[in-house]
Amino acid sequence: QVQLVESGGGSVQAGGSLRLSCAASGYTYGSNCMGWFRQAPGKEREGVAVINGGITTYYADSVKGRFTISRDNAKDTVYLQMNSLKPEDTAMYYCAARRSVSCVLLPRLFGLWGQGTQVTVSS
Repeated sequence: QVQLVESGGGSVQAGGSLRLSCAASGYTYGSNCMGWFRQAPGKEREGVAVINGGITTYYADSVKGRFTISRDNAKDTVYLQMNSLKPEDTAMYYCAARRSVSCVLLPRLFGLWGQGTQVTVSS
C-alpha cells in the first residue's frame, strides 16, 4: 500500500518555528516531485513548496525566505522547515507526491496525499 505519513505539526506563537516531516512507503519516489500544500478553513488548498530529487524547488511567494523544503532520497522523506511563522500560516498541511520529476505548485496534479497535520500559529 502506497502512503504518505506526515508528522511535526503543532501550535506555536508567531515568530516561532516548526519542522514537518513526510515519509513515503510502498513506493520509491526517488527523483519524482514531492511537496507540501496547505488548506485553511474556508479556503482552497494551495501549494507551499515542492521539490524533486533535491535539486529543483519552488515556493509560494507567501513563504519565500521563511520556509525551506528538503528531502532525504534514501529515506523517501521530505521535510518542511518553517521559520518566522505568522498567524496566516495556520492551516492543515498536507504532503503530496506525483510520479513525475516535473514539479509544480498545483494540487490537482498530485495523485498521492497524506492525511494532513495541523499547524496553528497564535499572535
